[in-house]
Amino acid sequence: MVALYALNRQELTDLVLSLGEPRFRADQVWGWLYDKGAPDLEAMSNLPRPLREKLQAAATLGTLSVETEQIAKDGTVKRLYKLADGQLIESVLMKYDGVRRTACISSQAGCAMGCVFCATGQMGFARHLSSGEIFEQAARYSSDLRLEGERLSNIVLMGMGEPFHNYDAVLHAVRRLMSDLGIGARHITISTVGLVPKIRQFAEEGLQVKLAISLHAATDEERAALLPVNKRYPLADLMAACQYYAEKAQRRISFEWALIAGKNDTPQTAHTLGRLLRGLDAHVNLIPLNPTTEYGGAPTGMEAAAVFVEILESHGIPATIRVRRGIDIDAGCGQLKSKVARKAQ
Repeated sequence: MVALYALNRQELTDLVLSLGEPRFRADQVWGWLYDKGAPDLEAMSNLPRPLREKLQAAATLGTLSVETEQIAKDGTVKRLYKLADGQLIESVLMKYDGVRRTACISSQAGCAMGCVFCATGQMGFARHLSSGEIFEQAARYSSDLRLEGERLSNIVLMGMGEPFHNYDAVLHAVRRLMSDLGIGARHITISTVGLVPKIRQFAEEGLQVKLAISLHAATDEERAALLPVNKRYPLADLMAACQYYAEKAQRRISFEWALIAGKNDTPQTAHTLGRLLRGLDAHVNLIPLNPTTEYGGAPTGMEAAAVFVEILESHGIPATIRVRRGIDIDAGCGQLKSKVARKAQ
C-alpha cells in the first residue's frame, strides 16, 4: 500500500495516472489532502466512487496510527503514534494566543544522544524515521486545523530524536513542509544537540530555516555531564561551527537552555554563558525543566529565571523564558511513550 502523505505532487500524479484516471483527478486529491484537510479517502466527495475505491485498494493516507492522544488544559495536543513496524513516536500541537499553531515533530524513534534529563535520551535509539514519517506528523495536524478553519503556522523539529543524526531525511521533509504544506522557512526550526559537521553542512544549504542548539551548560565539564555528545564536540568546536553558520547563513541562532534548579541556573552560570556567547548573533530560550522519572532535577523558579535573563542581557544576549506547554499531559519529549511503556511492563 502506498502512503499518500509520502508522495510529492509529481509522485501523486503518477499514481493517479497509473490507475487510469485523468491528470486533473490528481489535483483534486492533492487539494483534499492539503487544502481541505480530508481525514480519509471517503471524505473526498467530488471524486467518483470508482476512483475512491481504486485509491482505497492501492493507498492509505499515511502510515501513522494514533496509539494515544492527550489534550491539555491549555489546548496542547499530544499524540503517541504507532509506526508500521510497531515503533512508537510522539508529536505535539501547541495552540498559542492569536493564530500561531506550532507542531513539534519527531525525527527518530528514540535517540542515540543520551542526554540525561531527556526522556527520549533515556530510552535509547531504535531507528531513523523516513522523510514521509517526519512529514506526515505535521500533515496530520495541518489537516485537523484545516477542518477547524485554522492553519498550521510553525514547525519545530524538537520532538524525539536528533534531527541532524537523520540529516538527509529531515532536510527532505523540511523541503516538503515548505513546498507542500506552505510553511515558510522562517517558521521552521531544527534543533540539534551540536553535531558540528552537520551544523557546517547545514550552513551551506541556503535555507532560511531557523537553527536551535540544545546547550544547557556553559563549560565542557558541566555540559558533558548532561549531554554526552560534548565529549566528541566540545564547546570550542561547537561555538566555532555556530559562528560559521551565523556568518554564512546570515541568521541568528537560538540556544535552548533547560533551567534546572541549583544545577545550571545560578548567576555565576549566567555570567559564564554570557561570556561564551558574546559576539555571536544569538538568542537564548530558557525552559524550566520538564521533570522525568529517570532524572532527579527540578525546574527553576520564575524569580531565579528572571535574574538569569537580566544577567544575560547585561552581556548583550537577549533571552526569553519560554512558557511550558502541556505540563498536565506529559508533553515533554518522550514522556508519553515512557509512561505507556511502563504500563505495558
